[in-house]
Amino acid sequence: MHLLVHYPPKVAVSHLVNSLKGVSSRLIRKKNYPSIQKALWGGSLWSKSYFAASAGCAPLFAPLSIIRQYIEHQETPH
Repeated sequence: MHLLVHYPPKVAVSHLVNSLKGVSSRLIRKKNYPSIQKALWGGSLWSKSYFAASAGCAPLFAPLSIIRQYIEHQETPH
């Protein structure tokens, strides 16, 4: 899953990721999708790992429009 998130610089990335995982897990479980329940890893919706990278407006970074386009055109896993 790829997300482009704008958040306050005082928020730790680890707290942001844990919040996103926790809230999304609760919402998905609340909907009770049987196909997802069968595919859970030992009862966990998300793995404990994550990768985070920053994007900025400096000349060396890709423009946000390019990053957004990359994320929007990701293929859905089969």
